[in-house]
Amino acid sequence: MNDIKVVLLSLLTGIMTGIIFTILKFPLPAPPNIQAFMGIFGVWFGAFVIKKFEKCK
Repeated sequence: MNDIKVVLLSLLTGIMTGIIFTILKFPLPAPPNIQAFMGIFGVWFGAFVIKKFEKCK
């Protein structure tokens, strides 16, 4: 249950950051397209998989 809170707080923080950056006309601190986002996700997922395999040993 605590993990869900962290995920929701992270999402809320990201949304608020996007709103504030857009209002202030700053460039968004995020990938500008889905390909870049998926690349970042891939890096995270690769590390996640390795950590799971390490726990199995």
